[in-house]
Amino acid sequence: MTAPAQEKTLFTEAELTALGTRAFVGLGLPEADAADVARVLVLADLFGLSTHGLSRIESYGDRLQVQGINARARVATQTVAPALRLVDGDNGVGPLVGMHALRAAMEAAESCGVGVAFARGSNHFGPISPYGLIAAQAGFASIIGSNATTTIAPWGGSDARLGNSPLGFGVPNPGGDPFLLDMAMSVVARAKIRNAFKRGEAIPDTWATDAGGRPTTDPKAALDGFLLPIGGHKGYGLALLVDMFAGVLSNAAYLTHVKSWVDAPDEPQNLGHFFILIDTRRLGSTQWLADRMNDFAAILHDSPPTDPKQPVIVPGEIELRKMARQRQEGIALDAATVALLRQHAAKAPA
Repeated sequence: MTAPAQEKTLFTEAELTALGTRAFVGLGLPEADAADVARVLVLADLFGLSTHGLSRIESYGDRLQVQGINARARVATQTVAPALRLVDGDNGVGPLVGMHALRAAMEAAESCGVGVAFARGSNHFGPISPYGLIAAQAGFASIIGSNATTTIAPWGGSDARLGNSPLGFGVPNPGGDPFLLDMAMSVVARAKIRNAFKRGEAIPDTWATDAGGRPTTDPKAALDGFLLPIGGHKGYGLALLVDMFAGVLSNAAYLTHVKSWVDAPDEPQNLGHFFILIDTRRLGSTQWLADRMNDFAAILHDSPPTDPKQPVIVPGEIELRKMARQRQEGIALDAATVALLRQHAAKAPA
């Protein structure tokens, strides 16, 4: 472990996973549950998604300490049909509930060829790509989504009524890189606007509106306003669909029923997630899928780029390259996150 410039600390994956697990144990989680949470967040850091990695120890930790999240959640899974599972997260940490739901959907898909898990009683569960990667490595194609705190106005509306709900897709490639698409329903994440505000920079007027619903280049006005959905009214419709699956069908909160973890950190959010998995091994041999996936990628890669410095890529390639590089060179974490992890880890039983 070394401390290079810019107050960053380098960790191996094993070191960071151990520290993250111990930090969540220090916050009251049983060790197995803490390991689930750390696994998802460390994968996020490996992908370069630092805003959704172990830096979440701050927001998760704050809510655990005021009992807005249940540190000793008893996550329960109910089988309601051969391929269908309902998961009650008992207001547990989001990545813990997410991992339970992923495993439930994997078990159902292994048995039936297709598996679906709907989770309720959850919280922010990190980015989708870690779950998609875990599923792909086990041979499952996936469609995964979650709802979120309201930050987007309905199309034509002037107040926040729906969340910036993430949606992701994954397709395995035996012996190669899987296809991984992980996206939110807004043009950009709110964190990008916060970062622009901290740097004193203007933002494009396509990112957000002010409190009156007017497009703005002022990040402060945007933070007081609403995020704009991708693709205009089409993105609005897609965001609603994600919330219907994640919120309505899972029996979780939805739309304005989702509480803000910022405004009410001590109250359960009751977020919902959905995991739809397909066992690709039922469709053909691993060689069959590998050949088709590699040909699929090659067709795209062979397109002459408009900028020679930016060749055509397939979704997931950037994140997987970052993961490979950081596994070799180390994962860099900022000083504040490292200090907080160590502070909570110090409270864990010896």
